[in-house]
Amino acid sequence: MTRIIAGAARGIHLDVPGSGTRPTSDRVRESLFGSLEAADALESARVLDLYAGSGALGLEALSRGATKTALVEKAGPAAQIAKANGARVTKAAGLEASTVSVHRADVLAFLARGAEQYDLVFADPPYDVTDAATGDVLTALVPCLAEDAIVILERAARSPEPPLPAGLIVDRLKKYGDTALWWLSAPAAQP
Repeated sequence: MTRIIAGAARGIHLDVPGSGTRPTSDRVRESLFGSLEAADALESARVLDLYAGSGALGLEALSRGATKTALVEKAGPAAQIAKANGARVTKAAGLEASTVSVHRADVLAFLARGAEQYDLVFADPPYDVTDAATGDVLTALVPCLAEDAIVILERAARSPEPPLPAGLIVDRLKKYGDTALWWLSAPAAQP
């Protein structure tokens, strides 16, 4: 069972797709969001959750003070579940329904639209997505990042460092059993 851990929608249960997704464990989410709060990265953030599945990461950010969250999921059943979870979280948190948008789309196709800038991005591609494909997604993501944005890339702990495009650097790596969280940032342009 997946739930919102803290914030305005604390305790709300989230449905999870029956197959085809790999939800981030509560333990990993708790540690991740504790670090994000310590970095003051959630309050008023514009959040993008790529490969969203149930939407748990983006919706947790919304519960903890993000301004809006965009969930991107290619699989139809998972996108429907993310939409229902978004409605449940916004209602529980007393937020406008428009604070969550669900996009049933391929991640690269969504990023190619490049219409918005995001302060915080979660990218949790299936583990069978190649390192090269992950690099393509990160390259497409860079123009969508606000200055000083944070990108959290979830990969298998045994995966090598992701191929980074210009505009992203590795800040840290945290491992939790079989899960690795790569903290990437888009530093401010140098004068």
